[in-house]
Amino acid sequence: MIKVEFLGPIGKAPLEMEADTLADVSIKLKEDSTLREWLEKCAVALNDTMVNDLGIVLKDGDKVSILPPVCGG
Repeated sequence: MIKVEFLGPIGKAPLEMEADTLADVSIKLKEDSTLREWLEKCAVALNDTMVNDLGIVLKDGDKVSILPPVCGG
C-alpha cells in the first residue's frame, strides 16, 4: 500500500492505494475528474525526492506527493 498526498490548493485528502508503478498511480488518479486538470500541471515527489519517470517501481509504504505549481516572490 502506498500513500498519495495532495499539496497546496488541490484540496484533496490523502489516500492510500495499491500500485506497482507511478504510471499505475497516474491512471488511478485520472479516474477522478477533479484531479485530471491538476495532474497535467503538477510535479511529483516520491518519498520527498522529485521524480519524472512514471516507470518507477513502488514499494509498500512509499509516499507519493502531488505538488501543484506555485508562484511567489
